[in-house]
Amino acid sequence: MTNQTEISQRKSFLRRLLLLLGCITLLLWAGWVSRMILQPQKPGIVTVRLAETMGKFVEAEARGSGDPETAKANIGVFLDASEKAVQDMGQGGRIILVAEAVLAGDAPDATPELERRIAARLKAGDGR
Repeated sequence: MTNQTEISQRKSFLRRLLLLLGCITLLLWAGWVSRMILQPQKPGIVTVRLAETMGKFVEAEARGSGDPETAKANIGVFLDASEKAVQDMGQGGRIILVAEAVLAGDAPDATPELERRIAARLKAGDGR
């Protein structure tokens, strides 16, 4: 009879131990999930093809029918808008790398975003 009682007590102890370990695991998992959901995502690293973007604009200005002084002024406004757009993209700790200078890595290309921001600044007359 003592063996039966002893075995029963061991089973009961193991059940309680497994239940306790399960609860601890569940609490740790819930804490991890909560932290991942509530914690703001770290800003990422992106690349922009700045030389290509500027080259397209300069080429379009060169093909335009405007005089050289107007083209020079437009390029200056574009460069100012580009600088401000890159600064805006870097808000919040986001790291912007010039794609032409990146030798290796797999950072996402944010050139379309940069071009949209520049276009919006130029449209708003906020280049300078």
